[in-house]
Amino acid sequence: MRDILTVSKPTIEEFKLTSDALEAKVEMMVYLPPHYSPLYTYPLVIAQDGQDYFNLGRVASLAEKLISEKSVRNMIIVGIPYADKKERWHRYHPDGKNHDAYIRFLVRELLPAITKRYAVEDLASDRYLLGDSLGAAVSFTAALRYPYSFGNVILQSPFISENIIEKAIDFKWPSQLSIYHSIGKRETEVETTWGDRADFLSPNRRLHEVLKQKPFASYNYIENEGNHTWTFWQGDLEKALLAMFPKED
Repeated sequence: MRDILTVSKPTIEEFKLTSDALEAKVEMMVYLPPHYSPLYTYPLVIAQDGQDYFNLGRVASLAEKLISEKSVRNMIIVGIPYADKKERWHRYHPDGKNHDAYIRFLVRELLPAITKRYAVEDLASDRYLLGDSLGAAVSFTAALRYPYSFGNVILQSPFISENIIEKAIDFKWPSQLSIYHSIGKRETEVETTWGDRADFLSPNRRLHEVLKQKPFASYNYIENEGNHTWTFWQGDLEKALLAMFPKED
């Protein structure tokens, strides 16, 4: 008879930070792994669309399950929510008025504050940016700009513009970066923030052609039957964590 695995309830804390870059107070959710102790250090995941990842993606419960099964390493996950779709667009979209300020916030304010408060690893190779759609776009842009701060990025159905493709082509330090990149074959008419429709699949395939030519530390590209919804991303998230956090022997 198989043993029944009992998974404890995830430990989730709230964390607030006043940002000079954004001129706003940012309230975040923080998942701590089972038996968290400041005597050890842990990989750090920073998730854009944080409330969606915690509520719709159930990232804390999923991490707890995979850690308890010894399928992945321990990790700390910080989720950054957004107030509304307008704020989200201006922070995440490459053309948004607060896009550069948001990336400065990630690198110069959030990362030092998290490092001071929690026992996270110092190396970029143990720091991850996670996002879907526009959240994936800003995660990718931040990783390309600061590969020595964030050495890993998980992209779920990222918004890809010509500007982002150009940045990927010009990127000079691929050996510093590991990437998980997924897109659904039904993401050809995605409703955008402002109500129009856009093809996400074709630009992602173009990005894939660029990325597969570069010597990244690792590059996992997944194309499946999904669409641009959490029904797809929630299932894909488990594959991403298994790929990016393999349990060490």
